Amino acid sequence: MIFAATVSVKITAMCVCACKPSYSSSLTDAQWAVIEPLLPVRDPRRAGRPLKFPRRLVVDTVLYVLVSGCAWRLVPHDLAPWDAAYRWFRAWTADGTWNRVHDTLRERVRVADGRDPQPSAAVLDSQSARSHQGGQAVGYDAGKRVRGRKRHLLVDTCGLVLRAVVHSASVQDRAGAKLVLAGIRSSFPQVGLVWVDGGYVNVVDAGLVGWAAEHEGLEIVAVPRNADVKGFQVLPRRWVVERTFSWLGRCRRLARDYERKTAHAEAMIKVAMIRLMAARLAGEEIEPHGPIETEAARRLADDLKNE
Repeated sequence: MIFAATVSVKITAMCVCACKPSYSSSLTDAQWAVIEPLLPVRDPRRAGRPLKFPRRLVVDTVLYVLVSGCAWRLVPHDLAPWDAAYRWFRAWTADGTWNRVHDTLRERVRVADGRDPQPSAAVLDSQSARSHQGGQAVGYDAGKRVRGRKRHLLVDTCGLVLRAVVHSASVQDRAGAKLVLAGIRSSFPQVGLVWVDGGYVNVVDAGLVGWAAEHEGLEIVAVPRNADVKGFQVLPRRWVVERTFSWLGRCRRLARDYERKTAHAEAMIKVAMIRLMAARLAGEEIEPHGPIETEAARRLADDLKNE
């Protein structure tokens, strides 16, 4: 009898907490206020069961996986179940929800910075990422000795992503650039200038310049590296896209390419940028850390001042 009473007291004292989980990856109220109106809303006229898990909890679960780098099955129990969160992540990737939210926030950030919603110039570069367990479009980058995929980013002069294409690491940069730039004028009609590094335009193959001018009406300008300087160099315009890769590097899920599908890998990049832009629009912009980001922020401020 004494043992049973003790157990009863312990059970009564236990608290089932229904409070909102708080992780460093979770959205703040101000950030959620920016994102919430852009997410699809269930139409009660179409019938079906009501949502079992709030959309904010689903987004927080996706962000936890993105920022922490953990497997879907290892998300904490106070977040949405991993299979439900993954199901929403996959559905919003397929129907273009992540792309629509990302593009809307990018235009709002540009307007908030006093710029035209549509950019007129862009910067292009790629990053090779190791694939962990295989999947779609995995190849070998002989130049960097990396087996995995390449993330090809086209960003505006603020470092915001205009287009992200993930393809096999075996695809050369010049061929990958055509995947990114193909049809770019239909989405961004004002873009007429794209800065690239010397790997895209060299004496061996300068075909990208002619192809871009003929098919897309773009001027490709290579920013060469100073061969006399060793180590890291902050090159004009090119540092903008390098800083964007640094922003993505804050999310451990993007340290490698863990996604089985390239569409999901591209969606993770968009989700990372959505998190960054929502924080900026909410007035909670993350301060730069480290010498590279600090120097990049200083040079961006100088460029904006000169313009």
